[in-house]
Amino acid sequence: MHADDDGPLQTQATGETVMRYHLCWKYRDLEGVMALYHPEIQYNDFFQNRVMGLDELRDYVRDSMPRNPDEALEHSDRIRLDGNTAFIQYKMTLRGGEGLVSFRSSEAITVRDGLIWRVNEYASLVREQSSCSATANARPAVSRLGLSPRQLSFMAEDLQQYFERQQPYLDPELDLQRVAKECGYSRNQISYLLNQVLGQSFYRYVNQARLRHLLAALDKATPPLRIDELAFAAGFNSLSAFYSCFRQHTGLSPKAYVKQISLRARAQDSL
Repeated sequence: MHADDDGPLQTQATGETVMRYHLCWKYRDLEGVMALYHPEIQYNDFFQNRVMGLDELRDYVRDSMPRNPDEALEHSDRIRLDGNTAFIQYKMTLRGGEGLVSFRSSEAITVRDGLIWRVNEYASLVREQSSCSATANARPAVSRLGLSPRQLSFMAEDLQQYFERQQPYLDPELDLQRVAKECGYSRNQISYLLNQVLGQSFYRYVNQARLRHLLAALDKATPPLRIDELAFAAGFNSLSAFYSCFRQHTGLSPKAYVKQISLRARAQDSL
């Protein structure tokens, strides 16, 4: 059976092979995936401008596999079959400091002799929403660091969990080198994720985390509210940076925001 056989039996065989491949990926069966690759496999990752053969794929597959069976991959369509080739579309959504971004990916998988012979993987970065026009108009990122969209999504998840659990932003001296080291990535990788994928600088990302912390503290605070003290406690080391970040995020000055909180509290007390 050859790559140009495209009758009904070939279509069925292609579907069975690709479904086994899909399930091996889903359940982190590295050996199962590798066993499905043809000795002459050519894997084209166009996001990285990278072409891989069988001897390079083990590390790539291992690093790109989901961390658990219920990984948040949204399939945009069912697997479509055309002779010896299957087409898969899916999306991975990441949470940035402003809105959401996602990778929309598609794979064309060609089967020969019951094995995966060619994979053409395409991915593009999509800004789901943004209040910043410069971010919205940014060009799609292309990974120059050897990172696939899946690997970048893992990095974004690790960064987010690190900030939520460890709260490193409370340290006013926090820097990119420390964040990278404690997340287990290189400085260049974290910088690439923030600037090219999430569309913001390191200090913007950190200050937004500080602001979320401060707003949560404001909701629990009792009058009189000393917002400058709360800002320093949240890790801001500059009131001008705090005021700028606050207004950009809320559309109000800190004083106007606190006044709104006080008015709401009085209205609730009067009920």
